[in-house]
Amino acid sequence: MFNTISRMLHTGLLTEPLPAPDQTAPTLATRQKELLKILGRALCIRHVDAGSCNGCELEIQALNNPYYNLEGAGMKFVASPRHADLLLVTGPVSVNMEEALKRTYDAMPDPKLVVAVGDCGACGGFFGTTYASRGGVARIIPVNLTIMGCPPSPAAILDGILRSVRPTETEDLKGTVSQ
Repeated sequence: MFNTISRMLHTGLLTEPLPAPDQTAPTLATRQKELLKILGRALCIRHVDAGSCNGCELEIQALNNPYYNLEGAGMKFVASPRHADLLLVTGPVSVNMEEALKRTYDAMPDPKLVVAVGDCGACGGFFGTTYASRGGVARIIPVNLTIMGCPPSPAAILDGILRSVRPTETEDLKGTVSQ
Protein backbone atom coordinates (compact mmCIF):
# COMPACT_ATOMS: atom_id res chain seq x y z
CA MET A 1 0.00 0.00 0.00
CA PHE A 2 2.84 2.37 0.90
CA ASN A 3 4.52 1.73 -2.47
CA THR A 4 1.32 2.58 -4.36
CA ILE A 5 0.79 5.85 -2.46
CA SER A 6 4.44 6.77 -2.89
CA ARG A 7 4.24 6.15 -6.64
CA MET A 8 1.08 8.27 -6.87
CA LEU A 9 2.70 11.19 -5.02
CA HIS A 10 5.83 10.96 -7.14
CA THR A 11 3.97 10.77 -10.49
CA GLY A 12 1.44 13.54 -9.86
CA LEU A 13 -1.77 14.19 -11.78
CA LEU A 14 -2.09 12.49 -15.15
CA THR A 15 -5.42 13.93 -16.25
CA GLU A 16 -5.93 16.33 -19.13
CA PRO A 17 -6.68 20.00 -18.48
CA LEU A 18 -10.25 21.19 -18.95
CA PRO A 19 -11.04 22.32 -22.51
CA ALA A 20 -11.44 26.04 -23.09
CA PRO A 21 -15.10 27.07 -23.41
CA ASP A 22 -16.29 27.82 -26.94
CA GLN A 23 -17.45 31.45 -26.94
CA THR A 24 -19.10 31.15 -30.37
CA ALA A 25 -21.45 28.31 -29.37
CA PRO A 26 -25.03 29.27 -28.46
CA THR A 27 -25.92 29.10 -24.78
CA LEU A 28 -28.17 26.39 -23.38
CA ALA A 29 -30.92 28.90 -22.68
CA THR A 30 -30.81 29.99 -26.33
CA ARG A 31 -31.08 26.39 -27.49
CA GLN A 32 -34.01 25.72 -25.17
CA LYS A 33 -35.93 28.81 -26.32
CA GLU A 34 -35.27 27.91 -29.95
CA LEU A 35 -36.64 24.40 -29.51
CA LEU A 36 -39.81 25.57 -27.80
CA LYS A 37 -40.26 28.23 -30.51
CA ILE A 38 -39.90 25.60 -33.27
CA LEU A 39 -42.05 22.87 -31.75
CA GLY A 40 -44.33 24.62 -29.32
CA ARG A 41 -44.47 21.30 -27.43
CA ALA A 42 -42.25 18.45 -26.29
CA LEU A 43 -40.12 16.52 -28.77
CA CYS A 44 -40.38 12.79 -28.10
CA ILE A 45 -37.20 10.86 -28.88
CA ARG A 46 -36.80 7.09 -29.22
CA HIS A 47 -33.19 5.96 -28.84
CA VAL A 48 -31.96 2.72 -30.42
CA ASP A 49 -28.51 1.29 -29.77
CA ALA A 50 -27.87 -0.68 -32.94
CA GLY A 51 -24.60 -2.19 -31.72
CA SER A 52 -22.36 0.58 -30.45
CA CYS A 53 -19.50 0.60 -27.95
CA ASN A 54 -21.66 2.75 -25.59
CA GLY A 55 -19.52 5.88 -25.98
CA CYS A 56 -22.37 7.74 -27.69
CA GLU A 57 -24.84 6.45 -25.10
CA LEU A 58 -22.80 8.05 -22.32
CA GLU A 59 -22.94 11.39 -24.12
CA ILE A 60 -26.69 11.02 -24.78
CA GLN A 61 -27.23 10.20 -21.10
CA ALA A 62 -25.34 13.39 -20.22
CA LEU A 63 -28.13 15.32 -21.98
CA ASN A 64 -30.42 14.29 -19.12
CA ASN A 65 -28.23 15.81 -16.39
CA PRO A 66 -29.08 19.18 -14.80
CA TYR A 67 -26.52 21.06 -16.92
CA TYR A 68 -28.09 20.25 -20.30
CA ASN A 69 -31.61 19.81 -18.84
CA LEU A 70 -33.08 18.05 -21.86
CA GLU A 71 -36.57 17.77 -20.37
CA GLY A 72 -36.54 21.42 -19.36
CA ALA A 73 -35.81 22.22 -23.00
CA GLY A 74 -38.93 20.36 -24.11
CA MET A 75 -37.40 17.04 -25.16
CA LYS A 76 -37.91 13.65 -23.61
CA PHE A 77 -37.04 10.05 -24.31
CA VAL A 78 -39.95 7.67 -24.80
CA ALA A 79 -40.10 3.88 -24.57
CA SER A 80 -42.36 3.28 -27.54
CA PRO A 81 -41.59 4.20 -31.15
CA ARG A 82 -45.33 4.84 -31.61
CA HIS A 83 -44.96 7.94 -29.42
CA ALA A 84 -41.72 9.17 -30.99
CA ASP A 85 -41.17 12.15 -33.26
CA LEU A 86 -37.46 11.46 -33.73
CA LEU A 87 -35.41 8.25 -33.85
CA LEU A 88 -31.88 8.62 -32.45
CA VAL A 89 -29.67 5.71 -33.59
CA THR A 90 -26.17 4.98 -32.32
CA GLY A 91 -23.58 2.51 -33.47
CA PRO A 92 -23.11 0.47 -36.61
CA VAL A 93 -26.14 -1.68 -37.31
CA SER A 94 -25.26 -5.19 -36.22
CA VAL A 95 -26.75 -8.15 -38.05
CA ASN A 96 -28.82 -9.01 -35.00
CA MET A 97 -30.24 -5.47 -34.68
CA GLU A 98 -31.10 -4.93 -38.35
CA GLU A 99 -34.66 -6.28 -38.14
CA ALA A 100 -35.34 -4.56 -34.80
CA LEU A 101 -34.23 -1.22 -36.25
CA LYS A 102 -36.46 -1.65 -39.30
CA ARG A 103 -39.44 -2.53 -37.10
CA THR A 104 -38.82 0.46 -34.84
CA TYR A 105 -38.66 2.75 -37.86
CA ASP A 106 -41.85 1.26 -39.34
CA ALA A 107 -43.71 1.69 -36.03
CA MET A 108 -43.01 5.43 -35.88
CA PRO A 109 -45.78 7.79 -37.03
CA ASP A 110 -45.19 10.09 -39.99
CA PRO A 111 -43.34 12.40 -40.43
CA LYS A 112 -40.31 10.34 -39.38
CA LEU A 113 -37.07 12.02 -38.40
CA VAL A 114 -33.96 9.86 -38.05
CA VAL A 115 -30.66 11.09 -36.62
CA ALA A 116 -27.56 8.86 -36.78
CA VAL A 117 -25.16 9.62 -33.94
CA GLY A 118 -21.40 9.16 -34.08
CA ASP A 119 -18.96 7.97 -36.69
CA CYS A 120 -20.28 4.41 -36.33
CA GLY A 121 -23.83 5.52 -37.06
CA ALA A 122 -22.59 7.47 -40.08
CA CYS A 123 -20.49 4.85 -41.86
CA GLY A 124 -19.79 1.99 -39.50
CA GLY A 125 -16.79 3.78 -38.00
CA PHE A 126 -14.14 1.53 -36.51
CA PHE A 127 -16.35 -1.53 -37.00
CA GLY A 128 -17.05 -0.88 -40.70
CA THR A 129 -19.03 -3.40 -42.72
CA THR A 130 -18.23 -7.00 -41.82
CA TYR A 131 -19.95 -10.34 -41.42
CA ALA A 132 -21.39 -9.08 -38.11
CA SER A 133 -22.04 -5.43 -39.00
CA ARG A 134 -24.14 -3.88 -41.75
CA GLY A 135 -22.31 -0.56 -41.42
CA GLY A 136 -23.95 2.84 -41.09
CA VAL A 137 -27.60 3.44 -40.26
CA ALA A 138 -28.34 4.91 -43.72
CA ARG A 139 -27.74 1.49 -45.28
CA ILE A 140 -30.78 0.15 -43.40
CA ILE A 141 -33.23 3.06 -42.95
CA PRO A 142 -33.40 6.63 -44.36
CA VAL A 143 -31.39 9.11 -42.27
CA ASN A 144 -32.20 12.82 -42.09
CA LEU A 145 -29.11 13.98 -40.22
CA THR A 146 -25.76 12.57 -39.13
CA ILE A 147 -23.88 13.85 -36.08
CA MET A 148 -20.18 13.12 -36.51
CA GLY A 149 -17.71 12.43 -33.71
CA CYS A 150 -16.39 9.52 -31.73
CA PRO A 151 -18.31 10.15 -29.55
CA PRO A 152 -19.90 13.53 -30.30
CA SER A 153 -20.23 15.88 -27.36
CA PRO A 154 -23.63 16.38 -25.71
CA ALA A 155 -23.72 19.92 -27.11
CA ALA A 156 -23.13 18.58 -30.65
CA ILE A 157 -25.92 16.02 -30.18
CA LEU A 158 -28.28 18.72 -28.90
CA ASP A 159 -27.40 21.00 -31.83
CA GLY A 160 -27.99 18.11 -34.25
CA ILE A 161 -31.40 17.39 -32.76
CA LEU A 162 -32.34 21.06 -33.03
CA ARG A 163 -31.09 21.20 -36.60
CA SER A 164 -33.14 18.16 -37.55
CA VAL A 165 -36.42 19.67 -36.31
CA ARG A 166 -36.07 23.14 -37.84
CA PRO A 167 -38.99 23.59 -40.24
CA THR A 168 -36.87 25.19 -42.97
CA GLU A 169 -34.46 22.27 -43.07
CA THR A 170 -36.58 19.17 -42.50
CA GLU A 171 -38.12 19.06 -45.97
CA ASP A 172 -34.86 18.20 -47.73
CA LEU A 173 -32.40 17.56 -44.92
CA LYS A 174 -29.41 15.38 -45.68
CA GLY A 175 -26.93 17.07 -43.41
CA THR A 176 -23.97 16.34 -41.26
CA VAL A 177 -23.09 17.98 -37.96
CA SER A 178 -19.48 17.93 -36.81
CA GLN A 179 -18.06 18.51 -33.37
